[in-house]
Amino acid sequence: MQHIRSYHPAGVITDPPVDVVTLPHDLRHLRRKLLHLSNGDMVMLDLKDAVLFHHGDRLVLDNGDTVEVRAAPEKLFEVKARDTLHLIELAWHLGNRHLSAQIEEGRILILRDHVIRSMLEGLGAIVTEVEEPFQPARGAYHSHGGHSHDHHD
Repeated sequence: MQHIRSYHPAGVITDPPVDVVTLPHDLRHLRRKLLHLSNGDMVMLDLKDAVLFHHGDRLVLDNGDTVEVRAAPEKLFEVKARDTLHLIELAWHLGNRHLSAQIEEGRILILRDHVIRSMLEGLGAIVTEVEEPFQPARGAYHSHGGHSHDHHD
């Protein structure tokens, strides 16, 4: 079984990968894990520190070949607003609840939560069910692949 002990961010390596591993966003925060590749092979990921992988990142196998990380399609809500200012307001409400969100020009994607959907619709948002890869923005406390959420008073 091959091992993975290093990686490169998306876009650094342009050669085609030998295979792919497809994971939802909550399973892309990894340090040590047996990964099942699309061709049925398994590889052992064994990194020094935990890393939050993004779509397109490359895992480097012992032999130098790479495996591409792909974001799996997930059941999401697409949130649209009347205008840019309204979209910013909606993003503020989601952030105030510490929800993971993929923020794009003209829309926000969040994991489906019917209580949040009701809140957003009450604020005038148009909320639609979609299924697509989810790449939420990293939070302010995200650093070097880890997560810290300490508050000093």
